[in-house]
Amino acid sequence: MVQLTAEEQALRDGREGPAAALALRIVAEAARMLGAERLVPIESAHIDGCLYHGDSGTLFAERLVAGDGRVRVPTTLNVGALDLLHPERARLEAHQAAMARRMMDAYMDLGCRPTWTCAPYQAGHRPAPGTHVAWGESNAVAFCNSVLGARSERYGDYLDICAALAGRAPDTGLHRDENRRATLLIDTGGLDPRLMAEDAFYPVLGAWLGATAGATIAAIDGLPAGLSDDRLKALCAAAATTGAVGLFHIIGTTPEAPDIATAFGGAPPAGTIRLTGAMLHAARDRLSTAEPARGAAIDAIAIGSPHLSVDEFWRLLRLLDGRRSRLPFYACTGRHTIDKLEEFGLMDEVKAANVTVVADTCVVVTPILPPGGGVLLTNSGKFAHYSRPNTGYDVVYGSLSDVVETAVAGRLVRDEALWR
Repeated sequence: MVQLTAEEQALRDGREGPAAALALRIVAEAARMLGAERLVPIESAHIDGCLYHGDSGTLFAERLVAGDGRVRVPTTLNVGALDLLHPERARLEAHQAAMARRMMDAYMDLGCRPTWTCAPYQAGHRPAPGTHVAWGESNAVAFCNSVLGARSERYGDYLDICAALAGRAPDTGLHRDENRRATLLIDTGGLDPRLMAEDAFYPVLGAWLGATAGATIAAIDGLPAGLSDDRLKALCAAAATTGAVGLFHIIGTTPEAPDIATAFGGAPPAGTIRLTGAMLHAARDRLSTAEPARGAAIDAIAIGSPHLSVDEFWRLLRLLDGRRSRLPFYACTGRHTIDKLEEFGLMDEVKAANVTVVADTCVVVTPILPPGGGVLLTNSGKFAHYSRPNTGYDVVYGSLSDVVETAVAGRLVRDEALWR
């Protein structure tokens, strides 16, 4: 049985309105089903349930608004189903578009910040190590736990907003010390340093990790020090896409893993995998569902899952070097990045390159890609994993350089040198 504090009982009994009472009851019942004995106060939330999947989600959010619901902790919003700057881009039926907009409005009415990004940690939402939070969105949860060292379970739709309204989460899973220790050691010491110096390495490593480790907590040893947020973001996203990964440790990077002994809580690893180039080559090949033959037809390009940062736009523009894309090219990002692009005078360069910037959403969760399907090129491990079932497009995975050269050539150009 879940033991509630006096404050939690008051919330459950309606002291702050029907919505807070409902939220507390839902969180407490989830805790009971998960075997938790108590709830833990949280300091922030990130909401994945604001993406329209059907009318019930909109009606639930509006019920919380009608019940005087208000988030009790700083709360950011994941992507919605509409690019609110260009709502005509999403090919949704009128009823779906209206309900998607109503859902987005409802979450803002609950007091959530309209960040509309899957990378809230790059929009200023970075909880401190050791703090308890309730985050949705798989890549964000992995980044929160593995890079920032804050503590969140993988909260699904609607439980995330209930936790935000209650200010509480079940005291179970990755909130607890004993569940955060690594048991599997991944040794990358045998990999070519030139490969680890490439951005394209990190989505592939993540895809391999998720498929191999699943929910097992792994510790990765031997990665370069000082990895950028963008590389860590790509690693987290792919790992959380191909497996039930909420936390992994990078020795020397994760706050809880300054060394191997600390990451494993003083115990020896239950297993060790020495990662080889052949393993990664196979993992990279699995990301493509279309034959990546040089010169093959590509119908569209999409990058930005998770959302692109300003630094990633800088790299894109440097690689383009004034050239234009001959293919439909979509770059998904958040408002926080668009504001910086405009501030730095880069948005005109992006548009001149024939790159379509998608805000507030992404092309894998709402129909923005050209209709009819085809083959999509991406440098995102997450896009590569989800594109075929979500969009009908087959996919080829490549580096950002491959993406740019393909866009300019109008056909597939992919550098195989390092992967050989």
